[in-house]
Amino acid sequence: MNGAAVKAAVSAAVSAAVSTAVSASPSAASIPKSNFDFIPLALVVLLAALAWPLIGSNSTWLTLTVAGLAMGMIVFIIASGLTLVFGLMDVLNFGHGVFIALGAYVGLSVLAQMPGWTASPELWRNVAAVLCAMASACAVAAAVGWLFERVLVRPVYGQHLKQILITMGGMIIGEELIKVIWGPTPVSLELPVALRGVVTFGDAAVERFRLLAVLIGVLMLAAMLFTLNRTKLGLLIRAGVQDREMVESLGYRIRRLFVGVFVAGSALAGMGGTLWSVFQHGASPQMGGQVNVLIFIVIIIGGLGSTLGCFVGALLVGLMANYIGFLFPKAAMFSNIALMAAVLMWRPQGLYPVANR
Repeated sequence: MNGAAVKAAVSAAVSAAVSTAVSASPSAASIPKSNFDFIPLALVVLLAALAWPLIGSNSTWLTLTVAGLAMGMIVFIIASGLTLVFGLMDVLNFGHGVFIALGAYVGLSVLAQMPGWTASPELWRNVAAVLCAMASACAVAAAVGWLFERVLVRPVYGQHLKQILITMGGMIIGEELIKVIWGPTPVSLELPVALRGVVTFGDAAVERFRLLAVLIGVLMLAAMLFTLNRTKLGLLIRAGVQDREMVESLGYRIRRLFVGVFVAGSALAGMGGTLWSVFQHGASPQMGGQVNVLIFIVIIIGGLGSTLGCFVGALLVGLMANYIGFLFPKAAMFSNIALMAAVLMWRPQGLYPVANR
């Protein structure tokens, strides 16, 4: 047998041995996928089911449930920006409230300049006016967010205590600037004509604007999950969080991506601020600080940095606030704190902890 034949035979034997070893190796077997945890989602249904017999009236229960879902959707939009910034950038932005208040005032100012659209009885004109106000609020909040990140947040990356102090200071300054531009007096707003009133489902009456808020919240959740999990941009952002040096070595500028994340989070806060002001029929310069407490409760319940957890936490908070407010009005302010304490006693890291995904 010549040398070439021997070499070919050895090569074939080695290839066969490697193939056999790889096929027999446990690593070659299909890696089992982790099962999705449906228990936190079931809590929303369980809470609604427990409230049903306590309320007694089917129509009242349905009205309170839709109102709670609408409130939860708006809170989710506001809180999603903050959970995005913390989850992807590890930044504790206690100044998030200033973008909420800014979005509220910008949105109300835009609606005030569109009387022909808001006073129209045609639904599509009213919805278009609200969407225009939301888009304007997003643009202004995004621009201010870029400046906020560049001036205040960038020097304190990785320093949580300094982040808390400097962003709280930024929120105070932002509130004072809002007072300078729009005045210290709270402003009120009437709902667009076609969004006033209710839609009836049997004996239950549900406000039209609340249905619109639910739809917008669902669309925003779908858009965020798709962007983060199904697009190249989301892949780069998540990879940059895990191993920044490796992504940068591939030629991508992680700093620009993270600035974009902060700007997007600010824009979401501005959008949510517009919806919240319409939901509350007005706005005040201090509204951002007031909503901030609710936002952090939602984020802690859901799990720090978890988009899906933020969504479930917002729904639980919205439903709890409406049910307890109806059944035990004096306990309404305490209900969300009690909910957070109960969840943390059950799952100390929140409903959907990012570390376990």
